[in-house]
Amino acid sequence: MSAEESGGFDDVREAVDGHPMVGLLRYARAYWPRLSLGIGSSITTRLARLVPPIIVGAAIDRVINQSGEPGLLADLGLVTATSGATTAARLGLLRRLALIALVAYLLRSVTRFAERYLLESTAQKIQRDLRNDSYDHMQRLSLDFFANHQTGAMMSILNNDINQLETFLSREIRQIIRVVATVGGIGAVLLSMSPILAAIVLIPVPIIGLGSAWFLSWIEPKYKGIRESVARLNSRLENNISGAKVIKAFDRYGFERERVGEQSQAYHDQQIGALKLRRLFYSTIRLFTGLAFVGVLLVGGELVVTGSYTLGTFPITSGITAGTFTTFFLYLRRLYSPMRRIGRTANKYQRAKSSAERVFGLLGHEPTITSPEDPITDPIKDGTVDFDDVSFSYEGRDEAVLGDISLSVESGETVGLAGETGAGKSTLVKLIPRFYDVDAGAVEVDGVDVREYDLQHLRRHIGVVEQDPYLFSGTVEENIAYGDLSTLDGEGIDSRIVDAATAAEADEFITDLPDGYETQIGERGVKLSGGQRQRLSIARALLNDPEIIILDEATSDVDTETEELIQASLSRLIVDRTAFVIAHRLSTIQDADRIVVMDDGEIIEEGTHDTLLADEGPYADLWEAQTDDDDTEEVPALDD
Repeated sequence: MSAEESGGFDDVREAVDGHPMVGLLRYARAYWPRLSLGIGSSITTRLARLVPPIIVGAAIDRVINQSGEPGLLADLGLVTATSGATTAARLGLLRRLALIALVAYLLRSVTRFAERYLLESTAQKIQRDLRNDSYDHMQRLSLDFFANHQTGAMMSILNNDINQLETFLSREIRQIIRVVATVGGIGAVLLSMSPILAAIVLIPVPIIGLGSAWFLSWIEPKYKGIRESVARLNSRLENNISGAKVIKAFDRYGFERERVGEQSQAYHDQQIGALKLRRLFYSTIRLFTGLAFVGVLLVGGELVVTGSYTLGTFPITSGITAGTFTTFFLYLRRLYSPMRRIGRTANKYQRAKSSAERVFGLLGHEPTITSPEDPITDPIKDGTVDFDDVSFSYEGRDEAVLGDISLSVESGETVGLAGETGAGKSTLVKLIPRFYDVDAGAVEVDGVDVREYDLQHLRRHIGVVEQDPYLFSGTVEENIAYGDLSTLDGEGIDSRIVDAATAAEADEFITDLPDGYETQIGERGVKLSGGQRQRLSIARALLNDPEIIILDEATSDVDTETEELIQASLSRLIVDRTAFVIAHRLSTIQDADRIVVMDDGEIIEEGTHDTLLADEGPYADLWEAQTDDDDTEEVPALDD
């Protein structure tokens, strides 16, 4: 199955260590004092909600009907008997009942605020920690991870999935507490009032509980499919938005609408399938609660009227008061409301579990390239680079991209890499900063295998300027300062940023921008030309001051005038540094100390420009082909 079909995250979900929701609990553990207080407040809120129905039942029995039945409040010593009491005594009891209700409502208001604030704010903190850790972990994964997984799916994890977990923590945890505290509290009160009616009320509870467990296992595959559908849809949308220019240029609106429509329809179908299951489950729960209501109405009503009820041939003689009967109905609504909510909580739980699989699967996905246990952090001073019988192939491909490459580059030497597209030039230089690791052989910097260095330490000494440099949404200053963040001191433009821009032939066009160095350049530097973006990337590399510089097709897609400017800035960039220059235009590397010609993952020639031309080999053929193209005269236009 392709990454497009699977969403590209099946392997991530398989990386979960243990149950995914246990990982969520580990994050919650850091906030256990807040959680404990919030849970305690939630339980108190639910118990306080049990008081008003008892008050109503007591008022009916002891104030209105004067039954004299002791009741729960009398058992607790909160009220006294009222049989034959005067009107004043009955009104006094009513006021006491009202006071008890008032205290219950006040307590409930305070604990409800504490419950919601503490639990929801804790969920926000866990969401923040999860997103920060997930982003940081994702950034540290190796390049092969980003090559094999789609950007839209990654964004879905960092946004949709983590938001789903926050929603579950802030809302559904409260619902779980509500169910446990409410069912337990109401069950205890009802059993003390009338075991017979309590049995009728509570019989559906285990049935609903078992049904919810069954529903969880039934709905789980649906939600896994939904999460993958979301990832695929996000990936398709992200690809199309990023490729808007290509879509417009080729007039592929209809084609892309169809492709987005297919992904959207797949997501729709998954949601409809889950919706059917949810609604069937909720309807079944309502049926059981309705049966309990009817049972209490029939049995309880007859017990109030006649003092007995005959179940088949078995007589029940335990009568109940009108107040108790009323209390049962008030509790019925409060009991089954959270029980019906259990289905939604089960639904949300499955959504959260599916999201947790992806989030904690990502966190459990280890980078393939890491620092050794005892890394070398000695300064890289010379910048010598040696390729010793290097072989390499990309994951999932059988053919080797590089085979038995051996090449030694001295400190301060500039090496030009030439060859047809696919010869292995870019792959070779990517092995130096360990974007990938060799399959065989070794790459050494300053005589040390790059796999023995601390990874970040190694990369800090290597600068890369690419054909299509990535610029961040922000100001010109911020993008150049990315090479050395200490230059962002917040007190004007650092002189080192200006010096780097000047050396990169960028200062002149920067000062002509509307806000100079503080000009916002847009996403990926969209407000700048290709040559301007290239010169900013060179200024960024200059500011980093690396010992080794890699220039990968740095001037391939700019005009001749811009190329001359960039060449001038590149000359400053590589002076006294070990440099690898990959160029499609051989004129870019003709002044290199040495030119290495590659073909099919092997070095087939090396030497200076003049030596290679004299040898009349592959390099000479490439040079002749390019110079012939450049020297082709234009056909003169006809006179008017």
